[in-house]
Amino acid sequence: MLALAMEGGPRNTFDPAGAGALLATATGAGLGVGALVGWASGQVGYGIIGGAMAGVPAGVLAVYLRYRGTL
Repeated sequence: MLALAMEGGPRNTFDPAGAGALLATATGAGLGVGALVGWASGQVGYGIIGGAMAGVPAGVLAVYLRYRGTL
């Protein structure tokens, strides 16, 4: 009975493919939003650059938040 109380919950595992997909999805979403904002303002290229500058850190943050308990 004591051993059951001391065991933790199920351990999360790190999935590199899932982390890569999450990073790519967040970066792609940032690029898409940036392209739309750039298109609306007449500067698609600058919008894509801005979307990448926002999307990459957002992707890294999303991977960290998803897998922070596994490392």
